[in-house]
Amino acid sequence: MAKKKHSTKLDNNNNKKMETESIRRDPIVGSRRFENYIWAGALFIGGCGFILASLSSYYKVRLLPFNGNVATELNFVPQGILMLFYGILGLAFSLYIVLTIVWDLGGGYNEFDKLNATIRIVRRGFPGDNRNILLSYSLNELKAIEVEILEGINPRRTIYLVTMDQRKIPLTGVGQPLTLKEIEEKAITLAKFLDVQYNIKK
Repeated sequence: MAKKKHSTKLDNNNNKKMETESIRRDPIVGSRRFENYIWAGALFIGGCGFILASLSSYYKVRLLPFNGNVATELNFVPQGILMLFYGILGLAFSLYIVLTIVWDLGGGYNEFDKLNATIRIVRRGFPGDNRNILLSYSLNELKAIEVEILEGINPRRTIYLVTMDQRKIPLTGVGQPLTLKEIEEKAITLAKFLDVQYNIKK
């Protein structure tokens, strides 16, 4: 049976990859992914642009260097107000993404300890008393390692722990992109380490 705790300590040393004969620890990338930095920057620049365009239409002063006098010729009502709304929305989303990066939401590690026959899945959440979440399982509950591959518009490639009672516990991070070769190699290596069967579901 899984035990859920919220007080486990999670630091940078725990977040590093480690493998010995009896312990394997795989780090999980959370919100600190490259695409999140790109989105935060793009939304911030876009939001500032809309706000400056809105202010240009209100004060009739050219505040944007790249659009000529287009913004100053707009009516503040309703175009300027609409651009102000979009600008504030863009900055708000940008701030939210920056905070998730700072907090590293979803980051953590999976630890497989054959010496103590335990599996520990640790993830970071939102700041607070219950920020870090620990899920602990016994190796005796483990039946197999399964890879689920769904192709299409929104492809998904996930590694699961399958327990004796057919529960599936995901091991890969949300939005963590892995190629088909990478995820299969990772799952096979893990199955060999834990000495359980490996399944692939397409």
